[in-house]
Amino acid sequence: MLQGHYKQSLDLLDFTLPDPLRDSEVQAQKCMTQSADSAFLFQTEAAHKYFNDASRIIRTTQPNLLGDLTILEGTLSFLAGDSQKAYDKYLAARDIAKRNKDAFLESAALGSLGLAATGLERYDESVDWNKQALELSQLIGARNSIGRIQGNIGWSYHELGDLENALYQFELAETEAARTGNISDQSYWLNSEANVLYDLHAYAKANPISRKALQLARSLNDMRTLIECLQIHALIAIARSDFSEAQDNLEEAFRLQSAAPDPKRDLYTVLLSADLSVKTGNLNKAEASYMQIASDSHAPTSLRWEALARLAQVHAGQGKIELAGKEFAQSIDTISKAQDAIGNEDSRLSFLTASINFYDQYVNFFLSQNESIRALGIADRSRAQTLEHGLSTMGKGRISSSLGLTPRELSIRQNATLLFYWLGEERSILWVANREKVSTLTLPSRSEIAAIVAKYRESFLGSQDPLENQQGRRLYEILVRPAEKLIPKNSRVVILPDRELAGLNFETLIVPDTQPHFWIEDVTVSVAYSLSLLSRSKREPPPKAPNLLFFGDALQANKDFPPLADAGQEAQSLSEKFPETRRKLFSGAQATRSNYLSSSPSRYSYIHFSTHGTASIAHPLESAIILSPEGDTYKLYARDIVQQPLNAYLVSISACDGAGNRVLAGEGLVGLAWAFLRAGAHNVVAGLWEVSTASAPKVFNDLYDGVLKGEDPATALRQAKLNLIHSKGPSSRPFYWAPFQLYLGS
Repeated sequence: MLQGHYKQSLDLLDFTLPDPLRDSEVQAQKCMTQSADSAFLFQTEAAHKYFNDASRIIRTTQPNLLGDLTILEGTLSFLAGDSQKAYDKYLAARDIAKRNKDAFLESAALGSLGLAATGLERYDESVDWNKQALELSQLIGARNSIGRIQGNIGWSYHELGDLENALYQFELAETEAARTGNISDQSYWLNSEANVLYDLHAYAKANPISRKALQLARSLNDMRTLIECLQIHALIAIARSDFSEAQDNLEEAFRLQSAAPDPKRDLYTVLLSADLSVKTGNLNKAEASYMQIASDSHAPTSLRWEALARLAQVHAGQGKIELAGKEFAQSIDTISKAQDAIGNEDSRLSFLTASINFYDQYVNFFLSQNESIRALGIADRSRAQTLEHGLSTMGKGRISSSLGLTPRELSIRQNATLLFYWLGEERSILWVANREKVSTLTLPSRSEIAAIVAKYRESFLGSQDPLENQQGRRLYEILVRPAEKLIPKNSRVVILPDRELAGLNFETLIVPDTQPHFWIEDVTVSVAYSLSLLSRSKREPPPKAPNLLFFGDALQANKDFPPLADAGQEAQSLSEKFPETRRKLFSGAQATRSNYLSSSPSRYSYIHFSTHGTASIAHPLESAIILSPEGDTYKLYARDIVQQPLNAYLVSISACDGAGNRVLAGEGLVGLAWAFLRAGAHNVVAGLWEVSTASAPKVFNDLYDGVLKGEDPATALRQAKLNLIHSKGPSSRPFYWAPFQLYLGS
């Protein structure tokens, strides 16, 4: 069974024990194994029968097995799709194990909690559970658990968008499965490796790994696993332009599907087949396949809109412009309705991420028709839809997906030039809106821009004179120079970034004039998520009777988040700016998640966190503020934050010296900014990466001095940064002043 041979396991257990052993521990273990085997073979009725038999024995004569029975009950629930019930059962099993000091059971329960957390789409929490399980399994030598735990960590990292870590964990899991002879797990983790490599566009490296996974799947005679391996191998073959091999894989998948039908999985094979037909020039066959999926009312929504979008591309390529336009519109309507119907915030974000390539196709369609403003409208529609949805639920219904105000009107209202970036696979676009007109400029492809952005961010850790950096100069030439004449000096600019540009502080771009300088010297920069949301943002003066809610100087949660050296100083500095009756400080052991949730944060005009923070790219609601531990938790997740309505004029997040060596990893704390805006904050200052305590207290001290004197947050934050730049000391380098950005809210 542990090697994935569930049918053989059932066959071996098909015997009756002698009467003296009928209610023994041996019989209970036999029934539990038969229940698990049946569940993994999707024999639900048999699985529950064996479970009930085991339960009767254990609850009457074998209470020492209650923890194992509870884990099994959780597993049956998980396989039935009830991840919350599974989570609750695994938690109960963990508690039983701790009471009984059963380390093997505790390790199994912790790993199972990690698995259930992924089913609940709480991927960051899943990593935490699995790391605990892995540490305990290695300590007690539970070799059979180690590989699966490593693989499950990889699964969570993959969902979080951390592809490099996902690949590393899958490789460890595959090695462990091979060492223990678990062919089923080895095939699964190899297929997972190939999938990550596909996402990394490393097709040549993915191919032999996918092929090996396929070979192992064949040896198992497991049609479900084999079909999944065939699909991944076909996907990689299409990307490699090996159309013959892709065709062979898909034909075999079609044959196998007829014996073990699964509508959702089988339609994905049809979609891959249609994509192959497009690549080989058989547009009529592709058209028929896409129409088959699009017209299937039982097809998953994601497959239907993908089919519609690709059908529109086929028709556009055939010159059927009117028909293509209708299909693009129908597809975007399907996406919007499906996203509205999703109750889970993080699922909405995942759905939008999956649909982003479609929007790129739709934007290019309108650009090809010389309809630049309509293209901008579609690009904006793809931005911040979940944030928009959440803010509208606090008001009076959903706000329109259209721009509302024109871009020129928005520019006038904000007293700023708007720079809206769209990173495309073939070309990128910059729309520049000022009070006079909207201009459309063509930029290099996403891949070219993203590569330079990554190198520039990495350079902040180096010792080179930052004003001599060639990537910073190159990015200015690409991203700003084309619009330079449309942006007055000493004016305001609102950046609406796309994907990799969300991790770039435009203030750091180097103006390569006779006296090179950072762009912050010329303009005051703010960041917004979308034009439609910006239309709801008003430039208001700071509140006349401000009050402060502060969380910081938290106790150490674990070794990854040591105490912050100057958090106490920051608390003292900020508290002195507010009268005692208009401030509430939670520090030390009081700086906990539950205290934030119960503090009525909507009552405060200023909210400040001086803590560690973590970030997630693919799942922003998995981003978290690290607070003092209480029970099993020490994280205030973004998904917690969005549940607490706010009316804060400014939320500021000072996260310093955490997250180990991953100083510049990911998109930083943008997920937390998003969450506070979603909750109703007017302005949010958050970091793109974590900085040392050498600069953060100074930046926030000057920021609050400015806003409390009546300056708007953008002006006050810019001046705080300029103070560091002009100090000429180590803190004048971008690493120290550039992580903090102002995000405009509702």
